[in-house]
Amino acid sequence: MSTVSPQVARKVAERARFRCEYCHTPQMITGQTFHIEHILPRSQGGQSDLHNLCLACPRCNLHKQDLIAAIDPRTNRHARLFDPRQDDWDKHFRWSSALTRVIGRTSIGRATVVRLSFNSPVMILARQMWVLLRLLP
Repeated sequence: MSTVSPQVARKVAERARFRCEYCHTPQMITGQTFHIEHILPRSQGGQSDLHNLCLACPRCNLHKQDLIAAIDPRTNRHARLFDPRQDDWDKHFRWSSALTRVIGRTSIGRATVVRLSFNSPVMILARQMWVLLRLLP
């Protein structure tokens, strides 16, 4: 359930170009309504202002939950999760050559890829179809 006005939700979606700000899945190819997500969760003091809101696909939002950090699988240390308002996506992630996997470039990227399950088998299969249909990139 959204805690923001329809006007704020529209601004967030437009700013995100109607794609998940975590995994970059375009909303139009999923058939799902994306969530207005609190980057810093309300349970941890996050506010419902534009600087703390992002557009997230249901999959990323449900995997993120109210977390702000996860384990980097390379270093086995805690790393904060990607923050779409603060971080540059291309610095922390890249697409595999086949455009089916998201690869973490940094500890933030790697921890986010794992925690949000960017490369689950179902997502890889979906991206394969989206590439074949020329819906990605």
